[in-house]
Formats: sequence, structure tokens, C-alpha cells
Amino acid sequence: MPELPAPRIRAARPEDDGELALLDRLTWSPLHAVMPEPQPPYAPFFSERHTPEDCLVAELDGRLAGYVHLGFPTPLDSNRHVRQIQGLAVAEGARGRGVGRALVRAAVEEARRRGARRITLRVLGHNTPARALYAAEEFVVEGILPEEFLLDGTYVDDVFMGRFL
Repeated sequence: MPELPAPRIRAARPEDDGELALLDRLTWSPLHAVMPEPQPPYAPFFSERHTPEDCLVAELDGRLAGYVHLGFPTPLDSNRHVRQIQGLAVAEGARGRGVGRALVRAAVEEARRRGARRITLRVLGHNTPARALYAAEEFVVEGILPEEFLLDGTYVDDVFMGRFL
């Protein structure tokens, strides 16, 4: 069986907004989302909080296949040495092709390039595939907020994970 091509990771561009907004809506799931399912009119993908400079995208077969947002966990200067993965999505048709892993690795490298000492993230306790991916990429559980969210009638833990760079 021939080896599938690896995803190409690049910085997001403002003109990616529409395609990324659509990807975000198509990948919405209670497995990872704490906000209600998006409804029209849809907000732009990029905002003051998440600019193109804070986003890496994966391309596969010449199409956007996923993204990762990398931001600061707080606005405090005393916390500027930490970056946080604040969103990760992979298109349905690109799953199982290494896109998520490539995006996590690119986020780690970008955080390191920007001078961070640590990178953190939050993941829902029931999101077993994401937790396994993060653990495989050397993230460790640093804390759990039990039953932090009520999603679809079920209480779900908020799991904090991180790693040193």
C-alpha cells in the first residue's frame, strides 16, 4: 500500500477565514465543544482574540484539512512564558492521516520558537481520542476540574494538560 502524503503545515492567512469558519462548523461536536452548536448568522473565524498569526493550518491534497490555535492562557505579563492550544480541528475526511499529530507538533515548535517555556491545553474528559494524542505527544495531566461542564445532560470533567518545552 503506498504511503499517504504528510500534511503541509503553514501559518494561516486572513483569506483562510471563510474556509476555516466552515471547517469549524463542520467539525463541531459535543465530544470537544463546550459552546452550543453554531447557528447563523455565523461569526468570522478570526477575531481580536484569535488572529491569523495565532493559527496554523494543515493542508492535505491542496485543501485545508485542519487548524490549531495557539494563544496565551491569560493576559498577564507574568504568564507570557506559557502558550496554550486553544482550538484544534481536523476535517472528517482527513482523520487518521496524521493531521492532528502534525498540528500538535507544529504548535509545540511554534510555541518554542516564540520563546515559551511551557505549552498547555484543556480537553474534555470524555474526549478519549484527543487525550490519547496529547499524551502521545508528551502532554501530561496537570489537573482535573470534575464535572465542570454540563453537556447534553451529562457532567463532563475539564482536564488540564501541559508539557515543558
